[in-house]
Amino acid sequence: MTDQPLKAAILGASGYTGAETVRLLRNHPNVTPVAATGNALAGKTLSDIFPHLRGKYDLDVIKAEDVDWGGIDVAFGCLPHGTSQDLIETLPAHVKVVDLSSDYRFRDAVAYSKAYGREHIAPKRTANAIYGLSEHAGDAMKGADLVACPGCYPTAILMVLLPLMNPMIIDRDAIIIDAKSGATGAGRGLKEGNLFSEVTEGLHAYGVGTHRHTPEIEQELNLRAGLNDIEVTFTPHLIPMARGEHVTCHLRGDVDAIHAALSAAYEGQPFVSVLPLGSPPPDTRHVRGTNDCRIAVYPDSAKGRVIVIAVIDNLVKGSSGQAIQNLNLMMGWDQALGLDALLPLFP
Repeated sequence: MTDQPLKAAILGASGYTGAETVRLLRNHPNVTPVAATGNALAGKTLSDIFPHLRGKYDLDVIKAEDVDWGGIDVAFGCLPHGTSQDLIETLPAHVKVVDLSSDYRFRDAVAYSKAYGREHIAPKRTANAIYGLSEHAGDAMKGADLVACPGCYPTAILMVLLPLMNPMIIDRDAIIIDAKSGATGAGRGLKEGNLFSEVTEGLHAYGVGTHRHTPEIEQELNLRAGLNDIEVTFTPHLIPMARGEHVTCHLRGDVDAIHAALSAAYEGQPFVSVLPLGSPPPDTRHVRGTNDCRIAVYPDSAKGRVIVIAVIDNLVKGSSGQAIQNLNLMMGWDQALGLDALLPLFP
């Protein structure tokens, strides 16, 4: 433990990722949340908004401009895209930032503006931000002042695909991704499509052929492969459960080579398990509430095709847990600090 724990501010603490970040930091010996921002709900306490935090974190929710930033060491950005960069760019230089929004994930500000429909106000900063897929950017994060956490879908998908890019052991022109996420992936805002009666007892695709995570996935694959023309077919689906993410990647390649590459890539990693060939498929319930990712590889009945399945908790490994893992790496701590005691919530 450090002599003095880092003092953390949670930006946008009234959303799911803000609440999850606070919940997880309860287990962290080196970080203490001392400020929670949320302009719309300023004046309430965090436990008023999230009763499950009562008695643990009863922080007053205040406006960002009312935070004493001189006493803050790190800010977790849990705000929507656009809103996040507008606030982060006003923070003092000494405040380290772990941003959970999409605002600093794109190296190219033009690509960001195409995906999100607004110009980036700090194109040089987004170009230099560390893309925080923890297991693949660990060394680069040490000492960084800004890390951009990947989206929840890209996290699970890139965990599968990045180890297969260099050397390229799959057909790069035949990558198909079928992905499913719980309703928390859409945020906490009031949306008709997220109402219980609209979500329950059904499953639907969304963002078909146009989802904003597609260029993020392609950016990272091309960077890893040293190419600029890799494209993927990515179709996300909303499934009627609160949390969890399940991605199925349909690839063309050799099943043994793919399994070997994934096993080698994650050997010794505390949060990633590549299951032995022939294992039963992983279930989102196997990782619920944890920072874990489980990956399994299967031969397809179609000759030369391989199926790779990955599961994560979209709010933990796909968001707040990975953010804390990234802070650990930024500070040179054990990457599992504060996260290694999390066991899956089952059933």
